[in-house]
Amino acid sequence: MLDLEQALLLLELEAPFDQRAVQLARRRMAKRWHPDVAPTGRQHEHQRHLQAINEAADQLERLAETSRGGRVTRNAVKVSAAAARRVREEEGRRAYEAEQRARAAAADRAKHDPFGSRVPDHSVVHRYARCLSYPEWGVGTVNGIYFSGDGDDVKQWARMSFQVGVRTVPAGSLQFVDFSKPDPAADRVQRFMTAAQHALAEGDPGLAAKRLIYARDADPTNPAVLRLMTVSFWQAGNLPAAARTVRDWARVETDRPTPERFASRIYEDMGAFDLAADAAQRVTERAPEDASSWARLGRLRLRLLDRGGAISALERARRLGPTVEVLLDLALAYHLAGDVGAEVSAAEAATVLEPDSAAAWSAYAHALARTARMRECVEACERALSLDESPEVAQLLERVMAAVPQELSERSAA
Repeated sequence: MLDLEQALLLLELEAPFDQRAVQLARRRMAKRWHPDVAPTGRQHEHQRHLQAINEAADQLERLAETSRGGRVTRNAVKVSAAAARRVREEEGRRAYEAEQRARAAAADRAKHDPFGSRVPDHSVVHRYARCLSYPEWGVGTVNGIYFSGDGDDVKQWARMSFQVGVRTVPAGSLQFVDFSKPDPAADRVQRFMTAAQHALAEGDPGLAAKRLIYARDADPTNPAVLRLMTVSFWQAGNLPAAARTVRDWARVETDRPTPERFASRIYEDMGAFDLAADAAQRVTERAPEDASSWARLGRLRLRLLDRGGAISALERARRLGPTVEVLLDLALAYHLAGDVGAEVSAAEAATVLEPDSAAAWSAYAHALARTARMRECVEACERALSLDESPEVAQLLERVMAAVPQELSERSAA
């Protein structure tokens, strides 16, 4: 039977309290012990602990609702705790008597059958432990182990003192610490990975990166650690550290394109477009059927003014999976190369692929303006303006309209 004192310990709440205080405590503990934030393999412990918290909160809310003034006083909690302790003392006395009877029976069995059992009877008490669900709390001191429920629904939880304060944790999430020998590397990796994921969830990628340094030191070739470390440094704005980490990651996973994709984007943020293009080239070598990789390589080569290389990459992307962005980049590459016909064809293909794209019709109109197809240019300008009021397209339409009558008069005179 869960008494009021235990319920308050579970919710980390102090008397006196009312329904509102219980609700706030329930929400706070639910955020901390929800199964969705549990590390791998600990969802069941979080779920059971959260169930015990909800049961305690329901009991306290009902009590506060029926109390005078809607508040439960400190004295009422003391009285309830004293009654619950008396009940537990009676249960403990009965359990002790049953244990003594069992010991007497065991002594009698050992006397008459000394070799019947060779299993030693001993127990080990641990004082220091970590919470595997929140390893960033560090090593804590076990203040007490408690039980709630009965029958097959018995729940075990512990009150522990960490550096951040006193916490109520499910006993199944504890990892007792033996200071006589170091932790296995896999345990350290998992511990710091969990702590880093909590820091990322709280919006502190810099702290997550610092925690992941310890995980990398424990296992320098773990790709999951290197990936999360790269993301953390990148989100924290530490681009040189992100670049160093992604290079370590790429040396570990030499057959996957993902680390090179990250490297290309990080180098681009750093302004090192030549390195970004080299990384994008390696992505296409590892994933030759990925159209987006070829498109990215083409855009980077455009920034490096490599027109031939950009056209080659963008044409490959066009064959694998044409998109409006690819076709517009291809039209720009042909424009820079001086191939007006190919530019017009690429821009026209973009309008066919997405007829409601104002950018596609604008690029098509500008490409037609460099040819003698003025009537089609006027139509493309009007279509682009109907989709988006662009001042640039409006100025182009004015110039083309001013040139059209002159063109007609010259033809009629000939």
